[in-house]
Amino acid sequence: MIVFIDEGRKRWGVEPICRVLPIAPSTYYAAKKRAPSERALRDEYLKLQVERVWTTSRSTAPTRSGPSSTAKASSSLAAPSSG
Repeated sequence: MIVFIDEGRKRWGVEPICRVLPIAPSTYYAAKKRAPSERALRDEYLKLQVERVWTTSRSTAPTRSGPSSTAKASSSLAAPSSG
């Protein structure tokens, strides 16, 4: 919902959009100030890894006859340990 408000804020403003949506303007502004969650950071990391694997595999989907290549690619998606 925050992205939706971001996209329309220049045209309509935050408060008018929030009147129509089930979100208070203060909730929107608080969400904008908050640091990204660990989940959001991990999702971004995994997104980059999936894109890397996709590009490395020449943008092809795995075939049924090649599960070992799929397993090899998915093992490289593991996030680095935090510790």
